[in-house]
Amino acid sequence: MKFDTIINQPVIETDRFDLRPLRKSDMGLIEYYASDERVARMTTSIPHPLPPGMTEAFVARAMSDDRGEDIWAMDATRDNGPELIGVISLKKMDRNQSEVGYWVAPIYWNTGIASMAVEALVNANPMDNATMFASVFQDNPASARVLTHCGFQYLGDAESYSVARGATVPTWTYSRKL
Repeated sequence: MKFDTIINQPVIETDRFDLRPLRKSDMGLIEYYASDERVARMTTSIPHPLPPGMTEAFVARAMSDDRGEDIWAMDATRDNGPELIGVISLKKMDRNQSEVGYWVAPIYWNTGIASMAVEALVNANPMDNATMFASVFQDNPASARVLTHCGFQYLGDAESYSVARGATVPTWTYSRKL
């Protein structure tokens, strides 16, 4: 029997919300927020418009036992908020490192949610990493401030392809020793 939970991924608590593994019931809110062009354009992997079946495939990968990335929902239900206000992930890399990725629903931008989620993930360090990395598009200075606020150090400039933009976009890369 396949359960609707992930056993080997911890729940991480913050003062305002919990980071918990994704579940199938998150698909509606993920699709709603990820289909917003403002969200998609600030990620490398979310296309715009969002094609049918993409959210279901994303959640299925997140719940897979052999996944290469742990993805958490930012769940605000214990503060009487929605089940999902954003997502945050750790993608496994070699040499005891991982890459942090996140997006927050536009209605929660500039509320400290992203900083709180990144800080909680860094403090919990669920993969017991020595280093975490993150990259942000250079036209997203708010996300860069989240990383520096959470102790990430600027490494340099690079480029990443954005599916939503259909273009290679300049990025800033950061790291955090743990």
